[in-house]
Amino acid sequence: MTRSARRTRWTFQVAGAGAAAMLALSGCGGSDSSSSASDSSASPSGSASPEVSGEITVFAAASLQGSFETLGKQFEDAHPGTTVTFSFGGSDALAASITGGAPADVFASASPRTMEIVTDAGDAEGTPATFARNELEIATLPGNPDKITSLEDLTNPDLKVVLCDETVPCGAAAQTALDASGLKLTPVSYEEDVKSALNKVVLKEADAAVVYKTDVQAAGDTVEGVEFPESADAINNYPITLLKDAPNAGTAEAFIELVRSAEGQKVLTDAGFLQP
Repeated sequence: MTRSARRTRWTFQVAGAGAAAMLALSGCGGSDSSSSASDSSASPSGSASPEVSGEITVFAAASLQGSFETLGKQFEDAHPGTTVTFSFGGSDALAASITGGAPADVFASASPRTMEIVTDAGDAEGTPATFARNELEIATLPGNPDKITSLEDLTNPDLKVVLCDETVPCGAAAQTALDASGLKLTPVSYEEDVKSALNKVVLKEADAAVVYKTDVQAAGDTVEGVEFPESADAINNYPITLLKDAPNAGTAEAFIELVRSAEGQKVLTDAGFLQP
């Protein structure tokens, strides 16, 4: 996760040596060859795009794992010789790692609030851009044996319900939805990220969990999803940014461009994310 790559640059020394060689050739070959050589030597130094090569490290919210792994593979296929290394987890923990000095190139968060931890610390390069949005859903056991149809049903004391911790975006969103409906819920546990909350249901350690719709979709038939109207009050925006002092900034920028491109957006919407 700490490996980095350097972008190759043309130096003034190389350009100068090239110019000297071309002048020598022009004395022997005439004005036409001089003009052609001059144009040729100017082209590399005038190139505006950095070379896409080497490895980048991307810190990304746990709910992005499936989509970003797909995009990482697409990126590596499009740019042979590149490697995209991911670190997935709760956005708050990732933000704390970045501000604590963990080396990374890109940060993709599940909420503007956790992105602000990084921007306020001066660790973001430029302004973060929203690239996706996500909505909550109730994950139940397959077949929904407890007949859960609403957020209010989760207040039943006989049900074992799991939430994400309020410090992470999925937990903060769930609390927003509960506040909007005037409901109070006492979960059996608070989990560190959305994947951990969902796994409690998958492993039948809980009857239900409030997670993202994308995670319910990714879980397939291991859980069943129940939509609820209050989720509209708690949609999370997902911002992405290049990090300051990124070890491989040029390649990192190219990955961010892929995420925000039409191709990247298709991967995200196919996974259940909403358009930004």
